This record gives sequence, structure tokens and C-alpha cells, in this order.
Amino acid sequence: MVAEKDDRHIKLFSRENGADSSSHGQDDYLRGVEKVAGVEAEMVDDTPIGVRIKALREQKGLDLKDVAQRTGLAQAEVSAIEAGQTSPPLGVLIKLGKALGTELGTLFATGRTVPYVIVRQADRTQMHRRPADRDTNYGYSYEHLAQAKCNRTMEPFVVTLKPNTEVKPPSSHDGEEFIFVLSGSMEALVGDATEILEPGDSIYYDSNVPHLVRAYGDEPTQILAVLTSGGK
Repeated sequence: MVAEKDDRHIKLFSRENGADSSSHGQDDYLRGVEKVAGVEAEMVDDTPIGVRIKALREQKGLDLKDVAQRTGLAQAEVSAIEAGQTSPPLGVLIKLGKALGTELGTLFATGRTVPYVIVRQADRTQMHRRPADRDTNYGYSYEHLAQAKCNRTMEPFVVTLKPNTEVKPPSSHDGEEFIFVLSGSMEALVGDATEILEPGDSIYYDSNVPHLVRAYGDEPTQILAVLTSGGK
């Protein structure tokens, strides 16, 4: 596994250590294999989201009732999220972050302060840490595309919308959202409007307007979604 990761991080290692591709560049790389492996180990803190939420709540001196009142969630739902028994949708995570006085990105695995990070397709991780047959609870699963970059202002995801799932009411939260349809068809409800988007179509909206996106038709829909959690 270390050998596979080394090639992926050679550019990042080289920039941080002043190496180039000529003369000493290769020697620096060979001497730095163990260091590169260490960077890889440090880049992502893989603590489950529920554990992060509980730790932040306790740091703030809040109990489950406090968080429930601030988010509009039931106490039992907050408890289940913290215990990893349910995986909350992104809108709920944004509300939890606001209730705990932190950004959405803090609730996800965070990494190092670096100029850029690369997430290879094979390295993308499903954010739902539950058996696959339970991931349809909210009609979608998602993969974060930048969890190794800390101090970020955007939260990019590849989201798979699953067809024929239970109809959920539109929700709202702070921030903005941009969605680009990669495959399949998507239905977007924003306020009083309903739009059908096809591959190559996109939509940008204020998240404080009640909204809902879901697969349109009998096939899964894959989208690129970029969220911000700050209010205007």
C-alpha cells in the first residue's frame, strides 16, 4: 500500500521540500519514502463523524436536549447520529455544525494545511459508515472529495441519488449549493419551483430556501455537489 501511495504524493512532497525532477530530485524522493508515508498517515483523521459531533458537544458543555433544540432534531436522532447508528444527510450535518459553533468541514475528516490535495477515484471513501442496505435511508450516499485539505471553504462531494426511495420533505439550512449532473436524471425542488436536470445540466441555489434533490426515473443519478455552510 505504501508503494501505491508514494507516486500519488510525489508532487506534494517535492513542493514542500524544494525538490525538483532533475539532479537531486530523484535522490530526495528515494531518501524521503518513509517521510512521504508519514505524510500520508497524517493527512486524514478518520474519526467517525458521530464521534466528532459528540466530542464537540461535550466541549461546548451541551447536552442532547440543547443540540436538539438548536437543530430541530429529536434527542433520539442526535443520540443515534453520535452513536453511529444512523448516517445524517448533509443538510442535517450543516445544522449540527452551526449548533456546535463550527463549520461543516470540521465534522468531516480534516488534514494538513497544504496548497492542494489530490483524491484519486480509487481512494474515494463512502461517508456513510453503515451496511450498504441501510444507506438508502435518505435516498443517497456520498463521497467527500477534499477531506485531506483543512481550512477549506467549500465542501465538494460526489453524490449518488438512489431511485424509488421514501419521499422526504424539502429542508433548508445556511449556505449555498452548486450541483452538476454527471449521469442519470435529477429532480430539483427549490422553493415553489420544480426542475428536471439531465447530464451536463447544473443548478445553483441559496440553501436557506427549502429544497430537495432526488433521482428522477428508475435509475440512480450521480451528481457533483459543492456546498458552503456559511450564511450571507
